Amino acid sequence: CSPVKTVVNVGLFVCLKLRGFHVNLKWGEHIAFHLNPRFSEKTIVRNSQLNHCWGPEERGLPSGMPLSCGQSFTIWILCDAHCFKVAVNGQHQFEYNHRVPNLQQIDRLEVEGDVILTCVQV
Repeated sequence: CSPVKTVVNVGLFVCLKLRGFHVNLKWGEHIAFHLNPRFSEKTIVRNSQLNHCWGPEERGLPSGMPLSCGQSFTIWILCDAHCFKVAVNGQHQFEYNHRVPNLQQIDRLEVEGDVILTCVQV
């Protein structure tokens, strides 16, 4: 992810169960951006983990929970100079201000949980 060049990560998922999943943008053991839909709480938690310490969670969803279990959906994560912008099925959902100083260190996309990953485009 570069503040000079916009990078778009596109993932298609099919949610299988209510236990949920997460998407992490990482480098080393650090998580620059953690996206964790929590279906039982009807929210998407966002956070960062630096030096094994989680920061404050962000949970607000102005338009409500955009994901439903058992349905296919697409999540777009757009990295710009100041924040990650997240859209679900083409609809902007929220922004997450960067908490790491050097975005160019991010070198891995991690997807874990009750989903089937059908496509990733970077």
